[in-house]
Amino acid sequence: MSTRISSQPNTPSTARTSKAAAEVSVSKDSRFSSDFQKWLVGHGYGKYDFAKGNVPAFGGKSGPGDKVTQEPVIFIHGNSDSAAGWKGSIESFAKQGYKPSEMYAMTWGPSNPLQASQQHHSEKYLEEVRAFIQAVKEYTGAKKVDVIGHSMGVTLARKAIQGGDGFDPYAGKKFDLGKPLTNSVDTFVGIAGANHGLASAMLTGDMVPTTNTTDGLHPASTFLKDINAVNHDEGSHVFSIWSNADELVGVGLAGFTSPIPGQDGQKVYNTYPFGHMGLKNLTADEQLAMIRDHKVL
Repeated sequence: MSTRISSQPNTPSTARTSKAAAEVSVSKDSRFSSDFQKWLVGHGYGKYDFAKGNVPAFGGKSGPGDKVTQEPVIFIHGNSDSAAGWKGSIESFAKQGYKPSEMYAMTWGPSNPLQASQQHHSEKYLEEVRAFIQAVKEYTGAKKVDVIGHSMGVTLARKAIQGGDGFDPYAGKKFDLGKPLTNSVDTFVGIAGANHGLASAMLTGDMVPTTNTTDGLHPASTFLKDINAVNHDEGSHVFSIWSNADELVGVGLAGFTSPIPGQDGQKVYNTYPFGHMGLKNLTADEQLAMIRDHKVL
């Protein structure tokens, strides 16, 4: 993570200009700031993989004097992606005045596409995402945070926020995530989420973990029925971004699976380049309007 801020005289107008002109670079080598890393270890979050410093990550104060003035934004990536996948959004947000201390992304699961079929809504991933949301809120001292998820990151984050019990079929045990975090989230944005299942899951079902009928993305999975049984528990404002050209959730079927029950609004695309990854990489302006202004462009 590298940040270069213009060194102009610290007058109110130039301070705002410097902030807006901050250049932020995101890559697979990006990591949390040393201040955030130390805080995570010192506040009981060191056991989580996102706090171990060996995977792509982004966010954190430059030091104790770095004041967080905007609601922190938390980015949750999808299956086989990483925190570095949010390069477009983070760098665009920085140009609109967000500092690294106001944007956070962690990596859950392997970023190897060859292992994508083996990932599911496990207790481990749900606890990691939930702990990350709690850690960012506590670390920044914010009253509320904003959460933006993509693909499987949408369904993981929804359950992490909703809390409650679940069952991990591969660990063979029940678990309880705790009380809802709804009051901690201002705006939730779900991008290209398979909230009602993947079209391809009808063919693979329990043959692979990702599409299993218990905690996978099969349209009839117990997990999806659970998170869709409640409306608007993801935050004070809930939006979705999806496309009928989404080749992963199913071309022409996104309108069935991607909207979030009880959402306040949605942005819909119908052509490429707004496919599954394009929806995340090319919609920073829409994401910002949703979290900052609570509106759809």
